[in-house]
Amino acid sequence: MNNQLVKTAKEGSVLVVRLNSLENRNSLTTELRRQLGEAVAQADGDPSIRAMYLTGEGPTFCSGGDFKMLQTQVDPWPVHRRFSNLKSWLIPLITLAKPVVVGVRGPAVGGGMGLALTGDVVIAAESAKFVAGFFRVGTIPDVGVMYCLPRLIGMARAKNFIFSNGTILPQEALELGLVAKVVPDDQLEAAGLAEAKRLAEGPSEVMGLAKNLMARSFETSLQDMFAFEGLGAVLAMSSPEFREGVAAIVGKREPDFAAAAGAAPHNAMLT
Repeated sequence: MNNQLVKTAKEGSVLVVRLNSLENRNSLTTELRRQLGEAVAQADGDPSIRAMYLTGEGPTFCSGGDFKMLQTQVDPWPVHRRFSNLKSWLIPLITLAKPVVVGVRGPAVGGGMGLALTGDVVIAAESAKFVAGFFRVGTIPDVGVMYCLPRLIGMARAKNFIFSNGTILPQEALELGLVAKVVPDDQLEAAGLAEAKRLAEGPSEVMGLAKNLMARSFETSLQDMFAFEGLGAVLAMSSPEFREGVAAIVGKREPDFAAAAGAAPHNAMLT
């Protein structure tokens, strides 16, 4: 995808997605959202893509809502359309059946923080800042923040952070479990890509299945989670990735999950 606001490139079996609207500090304009949705669809629809790495160009990961839009498109119907469109790409990103790594450099403000939290693994540069900001402008948290944040740090901490218009710096984010690691700014790219490539070399499809089952754990009974676990195991153990993993252990060699998945008939039909 060669365009201005969202750039994509394949690095082996990783789709690298870069927010590239520097003049708007990578804010979530209508066009950036549209292009980001196209990138998510690309990641979902291409079986050769086994992981996604999302990051932002420039000194800001994402500054959140587009203030020009917030000043001019606040009547009920435009807001309704905007949020209907939001779920059309945000839910597919959150539920993408492949690992997602997010690299955050600079501020991730409001909805930009929500975008960062879609990662299965989040890596923060030392310049990263996770900024609430919603109540400063008198609106409620959006872009999945009210779903993701309480699950990551607990309801009480999430409320305190949002109600205080707080800012979480990298070390605190690491201690809270919001991010997996903190690296110097000039090492973010290498660290993010390395993690995405590591996950892509694993049983990517089975990871995607597991992550979507785990997402149900907070509102699902123990009995139902065991049922999901059993049904998920049926699918996982019928996958070429499972067969490759077992064969590799028995054969005392390293598994090649990507090759096994790529040779499967169902993937051949998708290409």
